[in-house]
Amino acid sequence: MSRLLLPSLLSLALISGAAAQPVPPSAIDLPNIGEPADNTLSPMQEKALGTRIMGQLYRGGYILEDPELTDYISTMGWKLAAHSATRAPELTFFVVDDARINAFAMPGGFIGFNSGLLIAADSESEVAGVMGHELAHVTQRHLARTAEDTEVANIATWLGVIAAIIAGSADPDVVIGALSLGQAMSYQRQVSYTRAHEHEADRIGIQTMANAGYDPQGMAGFFQKIGQQARLYGSGLPEILRTHPLTTNRIAEARARAAEMPAVEVKDPVEFGLMRARELETAIDNRYGLALALGETGQVARALEIADELGKRHPNQANIQLLAGRLRMLSGDHDTGLAILERTLQRYPRYAPAILGYAEGLMTAGRPEEARQVLLAREQALGTQLQTFNLLAQAARESGNMAEASYQMANFLHRRGDAGLALAQLDAGLRLPDLEEKQRARLLAKRREVRDALPDNWRPLEERNR
Repeated sequence: MSRLLLPSLLSLALISGAAAQPVPPSAIDLPNIGEPADNTLSPMQEKALGTRIMGQLYRGGYILEDPELTDYISTMGWKLAAHSATRAPELTFFVVDDARINAFAMPGGFIGFNSGLLIAADSESEVAGVMGHELAHVTQRHLARTAEDTEVANIATWLGVIAAIIAGSADPDVVIGALSLGQAMSYQRQVSYTRAHEHEADRIGIQTMANAGYDPQGMAGFFQKIGQQARLYGSGLPEILRTHPLTTNRIAEARARAAEMPAVEVKDPVEFGLMRARELETAIDNRYGLALALGETGQVARALEIADELGKRHPNQANIQLLAGRLRMLSGDHDTGLAILERTLQRYPRYAPAILGYAEGLMTAGRPEEARQVLLAREQALGTQLQTFNLLAQAARESGNMAEASYQMANFLHRRGDAGLALAQLDAGLRLPDLEEKQRARLLAKRREVRDALPDNWRPLEERNR
């Protein structure tokens, strides 16, 4: 697990811990999305801010690009959103590669979870409780409401806040100074806004998770458990307590609200344990996690023994079957591996990790054009994952279609927030000899799309360094 300690933008307080090789706020290329006179954040402006932050996180290597884990978290999030009393905007759920316990909501419907939170939870309802809380921050637009309530937090203010956060500063004064813009805003006043939003997020989140069929006690139970553990930390509190301050009254209120909901007995699905196992660094007592670890360290034969045993016990469990198929591919038994991966895809045709797994298997077997057709023909449930574009680019390259490879790699880079490299890929494609007119038009159209999304004063990195 790695480095990032990203606070909730809604709590408006930076916490200790910095990303490796911090970047000064002045060096971060933030979007020009509004005039300084703007007093609130529009949904479009929030989306632009969140998209730019995601690009920074991708480039820093902080986002855990695990299709199965991302799909699991996203499915849970969309299930909660479907039962929210307030219609949610477009949502993006992602996992941060950090063993510390934290979750946060960013502008534009981006909701992140440190991998450590999943490990710390003892039930899916506990994870759903935290997710319901963060979803409420988004549906209630707490970020924009804070900007409006403080009367001084305009677009320029939020750009400064985000720059400080991305830079990994451990000094809360950086954010407070950005918020005040030279005016006398006290720390206590800002904390009071945070507390009001936290209580509202608790109330709405508990109702949402109950509506979705989770145990409404999950939220209060998780925070109480973390609060009890905090006594063992001394001054090093878990990050989630720094960004989501708890009090005895707050936990008691959450328990009282949950008690008003109908009692429900929830049995955790197999997937909950499997997804936790994907993140556990030591998985001696977990057969699935142990097979993963053995496969990653080259002990494929032993990993296959465990995977085959699990496959017999859970013949219809997609994650276990995908693991068995990948291990067969690693062992060199491509025929058996592809058969398992194809069978899993046929059983779960809208499961994005199954689509990606089969395509990767075809690539390993030296059948890139078939892999490309699988990716293009299969509609991926719950949105297209970024890895799709990377695989499409790789498959096109191995098939000798360099124009297609440039186009798909540009798609991949642009969606990860790296417009500069996306433009470089498109320019490389446009310089290809014997480029067909249709291919040229497609590359030019994508280039305009990428360039139009950038500020007018944007310049390539090499020009800025001159």
